Amino acid sequence: MTCAILCLTAQDATRSVWDGVYTEEQSDRGHDLYARECASCHGDLLTGGEQAPPLAGGEFLANWNGLSAGELFERIRKTMPMNKPGKLSREVNADILAFMLAMNKFPAGKTELSYKTEMLNQIRIEAMKPNESDKK
Repeated sequence: MTCAILCLTAQDATRSVWDGVYTEEQSDRGHDLYARECASCHGDLLTGGEQAPPLAGGEFLANWNGLSAGELFERIRKTMPMNKPGKLSREVNADILAFMLAMNKFPAGKTELSYKTEMLNQIRIEAMKPNESDKK
């Protein structure tokens, strides 16, 4: 088996954003990148603007609840920034996504968020923290 298959098989398919899927250091890098690349449209606090949706809070979570981090990552990667979609590297987009997760009050963990879509597809966005009994 190839490493990609082993890595995907080894991952728990029930991971969610509540499982600490990024690091604080990655979120810190993402904050600086967000300020430079995203804040002019989406706002300093990710609250959105006239033509840009919020990237944190209830409306954002309602729109992405139940989808994967991979789906959000691909939307960002292919459509942002608006003036030059796709200009940012996968690593930069992953760092910005880590910052977005932090701003939505999802906990940090010990492993950086991947920049590979197939890995991010294994992480569910859940607006509400699941009960431990629901995970069994």
